[in-house]
Amino acid sequence: MHPPPAAMDFGQSSLFGYMDELQELTFIERPVRRSLKTAEEIERLTVDEDLSDIERALYLLSAGQDIQGTSAIASLPFLMRQSPAETLRTVLPKVREVLQAAGAEMQLTAALAFLTILQEESVSVHTYAHSFLHVILLHLEHRDTGVSNAWLETLLSVIEVLPKETLRHEILNPLVSKAQLSQTVQSRLVSCKILGKLTNKFDAHTIKREILPLVKSLCQDVEYEVRSCMCRQLENIAQGIGAELTKSVVLPELIELFRDEGSSVRLAAFETLVNLLDNFDTDDRSQTILPLVKSFCEKSFKADESILTSLSFHLGKLCHGLYGIFTPDQHLRFLEFYKKLCTLGLQQENGHNESQIPPQILAQEKKYITVRKNCAYNFPAMTVFVDPKNFHMELYSTFFCLCHDPEVPVRYTIAICFHEVSKLLDSGVYLIHKELITLLQDESLEVLDALIDHLPETLELMSAGGESTTQENKLSSLPDLIPALTAAEQRAATSLKWRTHEKLLQRYACLPHVISSDQIYYRFLQRMFTIVMTNNVLPVQKAASRTLCIFLRYNRKQDQRHEVIQKLIEQLGQGKSYWNRLRFLDTCEFIIEIFSRSFFCKYFFLPAIELTHDPVANVRMKLCYLLPKVKSTLKIPADKHLLQQLEMCVRKLLCQEKDKDVLAIVKRTVLELDRMEMSLDAFQKKNYEKDLLDQEKEREELLLLEMEQLEKEKQQNDGRSMSEKTLEKKRREMKTPAALPKNTPTAVPGPSSGTPSTSKEVRKSKLIRSQSFNSQAFHSKYGNLDKCASKNPTMAYTSSASGLAKTSAMISLTDDSFWTPRNASSAPATFASSAPLPSTSRGTANPVDIKSAGSKDMQPRKAALKSRKSNP
Repeated sequence: MHPPPAAMDFGQSSLFGYMDELQELTFIERPVRRSLKTAEEIERLTVDEDLSDIERALYLLSAGQDIQGTSAIASLPFLMRQSPAETLRTVLPKVREVLQAAGAEMQLTAALAFLTILQEESVSVHTYAHSFLHVILLHLEHRDTGVSNAWLETLLSVIEVLPKETLRHEILNPLVSKAQLSQTVQSRLVSCKILGKLTNKFDAHTIKREILPLVKSLCQDVEYEVRSCMCRQLENIAQGIGAELTKSVVLPELIELFRDEGSSVRLAAFETLVNLLDNFDTDDRSQTILPLVKSFCEKSFKADESILTSLSFHLGKLCHGLYGIFTPDQHLRFLEFYKKLCTLGLQQENGHNESQIPPQILAQEKKYITVRKNCAYNFPAMTVFVDPKNFHMELYSTFFCLCHDPEVPVRYTIAICFHEVSKLLDSGVYLIHKELITLLQDESLEVLDALIDHLPETLELMSAGGESTTQENKLSSLPDLIPALTAAEQRAATSLKWRTHEKLLQRYACLPHVISSDQIYYRFLQRMFTIVMTNNVLPVQKAASRTLCIFLRYNRKQDQRHEVIQKLIEQLGQGKSYWNRLRFLDTCEFIIEIFSRSFFCKYFFLPAIELTHDPVANVRMKLCYLLPKVKSTLKIPADKHLLQQLEMCVRKLLCQEKDKDVLAIVKRTVLELDRMEMSLDAFQKKNYEKDLLDQEKEREELLLLEMEQLEKEKQQNDGRSMSEKTLEKKRREMKTPAALPKNTPTAVPGPSSGTPSTSKEVRKSKLIRSQSFNSQAFHSKYGNLDKCASKNPTMAYTSSASGLAKTSAMISLTDDSFWTPRNASSAPATFASSAPLPSTSRGTANPVDIKSAGSKDMQPRKAALKSRKSNP
């Protein structure tokens, strides 16, 4: 950073420093000036705009520069889609001519274009083989390895679709000469890969007579690169020739390649043999393969580190494939070998600075990190190998080392497979409780991100494992879990990786199945609310909002539920920031998804539609998109009064909305609302599954209320065994809902106006047995509906079939209800902090309350109407 001009030092050293910087700027600017085109160059690059696509391609291929020719070749798939016949007749011959002397970039573009044409099936297979196959074969042996591989990949894809006769004449017959020792190494390498692909296209007789002799010849090639390449193709060849020929032809070649002088050939033989273990019988595995593998493993520490890398990656599959033929001594040897690989390189940890370590030692340590990472990847397979019953004695110390490894890639990999190890341990999962806490508190967010992918599964396995399985004592043996979870969320929140934070919040929705309701309320619920209110990332806010709704769903204390609902309404639905009111509508959408219809209608219906008066257009617009879902929560005739409220709000929007974008959405929403069919209290055939799901949600909501009541009775009468049995029965019913899928979100009840009567309990039990809704079931007291919004007592009920368009004629545009004053800064008295929680029952509204509510607001409405008439 330079000093300010007043403080500049014009000494000699300072001037030289500034001159150096100016020279650097000049050097940076030079390439820009050189890249500018002269008028002649621009003229040469200019193409007539009147040319057709094919004429332009021909012109660019003939007279254009290389970059223009490359662009023309890249447009071949487009030209083939537009006019295939004309392209094949005029453009393709020019492409063949240009490719004769084309550079690497143009060659790569052509290979990709040919492959795209094949995949899009722009022409028939016969036409493609006739027009393109010769060009592909011509450039297979390009001197540039990258270009050659690109054309080879295209050819291998073409082989998949070509008929047998074409393959035989165009590819297999020329391959006999291309695979000879007299050909170049590049030609023989290409032949190896083509042979591996051709094996699955011919019958066993043709393979044995024409392909296998070439395979044997290439396996014994003088160049180790060719032997290694052919060895890696033996797996594909074995799949095409069957088990018998594999045993008699492939296995002898593999045994010979295992003893090859080239380390890369031995490595290829080892990897191929591991992949082919299932193709050999027990005798072959015990008498032939096991001695080879044992010798290979013993020599691996003296060989190149690349062999250790491959061996550590395939060790789990190897032990699984040879499981059952090991003697106890051999079993122990392979286990000790795996343990040694898990700690490879850790002995050299001496705290030296990387700049002081020689480059070759540094490269070796990086390979050791890869070895330990591969060991972490294979840990579930090795857990099966030792039997989970022996985990504590045989593998726990190794698991501990991997979870505490100094390198992030190792811990990241063990975090990915942590849930698999938990599954395998089953009841012994308590053994790795501390390692879960360690990974949750890991300093690297990458490790945390890998762990939380399956965090719900892991936590549920841990809560179900061990001796304690009751709700209150879940994970009591792991007291550090909740601090670790909260610290992990805080660490994700303070980082710039908001996707990790979003994922973590989504996974925390599993906590009601793991820890108690009180723990969630005091340690997590307020944090979710704070994130919804203050976080600046929309996906994170939505994830926190949905998890908050699930916490509310499973909360078992009525006063806590009341508090959360009231906070949502007051601080979000009536918040000063329009952003909070938008998040309230998101929350309403989650409430509709997770809870029963009756719960939403009871607490959130009126606060949601109250936002039709919101001063911010974006809030009104978002509400319009939500209105169809809001209407879907209503049932007729029980919710007739709520339907009237909804229709009134929509009519006000139609009449008073000034924002053109909102008005357009309102009109579309009105049409959608008119087309919607209302749900009835009784089951309907067309909506049977939705009604059944909603009934199950409502049943569980009532069960939660009953469980709370039973718990209170249990606390009062601690010695009564009947309450304990009844409580456990209710818990079992909550865990195993009758008609609800396991992964279906269910609902939590809202507050009840009073203790359910005996007749209501009888009606409820009959309802559950009959699996049908009764118009009088689950009705609660009407409550404070008149305080939530004004209603016209003379308004007649109109069904949705007639639509809002028909009902608008029944209400005058000068109705005083249309001119209700809306103060954005003032909240309705119903949702004040000191007022009772709003409740909207499914019963019939009290006409006296409605009438009195209307009379209270009549004078100010009339005054407002007169003032508007007098001041147009």
